[in-house]
Amino acid sequence: MVQKQKNVNDGSSVAVCIKEGEIFIGTIFGIWEGDTFSVCWNFDAEYHGCGYAYEAADAYFDFLFEEMNARRIYAYVEDYNIPSQNLCRKLGMRQEGFFKEFISFVCDSDGMPIYENTMEFAILKKEWKKNEEPIDEMCSDTAI
Repeated sequence: MVQKQKNVNDGSSVAVCIKEGEIFIGTIFGIWEGDTFSVCWNFDAEYHGCGYAYEAADAYFDFLFEEMNARRIYAYVEDYNIPSQNLCRKLGMRQEGFFKEFISFVCDSDGMPIYENTMEFAILKKEWKKNEEPIDEMCSDTAI
């Protein structure tokens, strides 16, 4: 399911594909900050709720902790992105912060930035896989 993209060996970008038919469904990527990785994911909405994001993120975290020797992994998630918040929690990440009007990706009609509230989730290597959950095989509307 998870393939390295463009022969990148530093964990910075991974293409996620469904094995059957080799269908590209998303990307997981991260920024290496010494012994810490900031991770992000982006999946085609058609595949939300099927467990693919969890399966890919779980494998990616294994890679970062075991192969890249990460000590800590964190993710920023907008406060309205409930599926990504749920994914972070399912991966065992804890919410460490909430940043009011933290970042802007768009502007209003007057050209003024519209700031978004952002949550930070994180997990340490020593916490990884302590309370492992089985992967749901069935698609669900409530999980990413």
